[in-house]
Amino acid sequence: MEKTGGSKILLGLFIFFIIIAIYTIIDTIFYPNIILKNSDVVINLNSEYNEPGYKAYYKGKDITDSVSVYENINTRKLGVYKIKYSVSEGSKYKNITRKVYVKDLTKPQIKLTSNKDIYVCPDDEYIPNDYKAYDNIDKDITNKVKVIRKGAFITYLVKDSAFNEAKITKRIHYKDKKGPTIKFNSGKNPSILLNNKYDDKYTVVDNCTKNVKAKVYGKVDTTTPGNYKVKYTAEDEYGNKTVKTKKVNVYQKDQKGTIYLTFDDGPNIGTTDKILDILKEENVKATFFVTNRGPDYLIKREYDEGHTVGLHTATHDYSYVYSSVENYFNDLASVHDRVYRITGYDSRIIRFPGGSDNTISRRYKSGIMTELVKEVLNRGYKYYDWNILSGDAGETKESSVVYQMVTENLSKDRVNIVLMHDIKPYTRDALKNIIEYGKANGYIFDSIDMNSKMLTHRVNN
Repeated sequence: MEKTGGSKILLGLFIFFIIIAIYTIIDTIFYPNIILKNSDVVINLNSEYNEPGYKAYYKGKDITDSVSVYENINTRKLGVYKIKYSVSEGSKYKNITRKVYVKDLTKPQIKLTSNKDIYVCPDDEYIPNDYKAYDNIDKDITNKVKVIRKGAFITYLVKDSAFNEAKITKRIHYKDKKGPTIKFNSGKNPSILLNNKYDDKYTVVDNCTKNVKAKVYGKVDTTTPGNYKVKYTAEDEYGNKTVKTKKVNVYQKDQKGTIYLTFDDGPNIGTTDKILDILKEENVKATFFVTNRGPDYLIKREYDEGHTVGLHTATHDYSYVYSSVENYFNDLASVHDRVYRITGYDSRIIRFPGGSDNTISRRYKSGIMTELVKEVLNRGYKYYDWNILSGDAGETKESSVVYQMVTENLSKDRVNIVLMHDIKPYTRDALKNIIEYGKANGYIFDSIDMNSKMLTHRVNN
């Protein structure tokens, strides 16, 4: 009985396939036929769909040109789309459909902060924190990154929501390649005024160990002017060695080749503060002739960071300060009292608005400058003009021109007092390059004090 039932099933299947074959033959002979190349297509999101191709026949005749294609594919959106192909011959027609799958096929990206092999201190455990992972669909997938350690190698592996995978493998070297760091308290190449205290302290820091041997070769004699070299060496327990040489210049006040950077009209937020940042970074002292403009904290900072705070009158108003001796000293007293209130410093260093040789004062009182230059000295002040113009008083608004005007007029045969204005952005932007030029060419930077020789112009009123 079982054999008979099995035979009936096999016979039924045979008849079914025979019928299908007959219908296929009839369909091929008597109806048009469309043959698709690659019945289903998968394309990447945001890519372009390219038709794989198709052919149509009827009774052995190529009728491909008669096929109509109907499609509505959005390659910018994930999904399954259908393309309908249709052809007819008389009353006989044929329709067939192709499926197009728009999928995310783009691999995510793993970005490391360094493409080089990883070096870790011998006694340290490496904790990976130098990677980011991004995907075109899922965006930041850093939290999905798996870190796999295997021997001396570390692999970063990540999959996006479409199961696209990316990985990067790097080698870990448990070896110290970096030498100790030597830092000087007084800066790399300081200038020290004759008989002043020299800060010769330094610190040594190593990335892997506290076991560092350091040595110093050479001394600085602050009682004798000259250029001194001091060599510092530091070696860690893994044999990494650092050697640094510090050049120290011991100079006298008003030594030839000195540059006095002087700034008028401030302070001013956005320029004075940035200028102070540069001076601090370069370990250079300057002189600021201040007014009553700007915030108190910038004057306090000028003083606290070792710069000279000079006086440039409170208002810088020519019509008032040059109309009488009384008005001038009333105005000067106002800015003097401001500086004293902020810093406790009794400043006696001044610069006249427009300089001692200005002629604009003639409009307000004949001979006023002749009177003032005598009277300021009688009252215990010292005044300073300049012998180098930076061009920032109206000649230019270009930092490159400010730089050029200063550097082209510097001289090793004299003291150089440079007129600048710390309210000018182009002066701020030129300053670092001016300082670098001066250092590279052997100039000394200093600030004016009461021991500095006055540089004055010929009085013209």
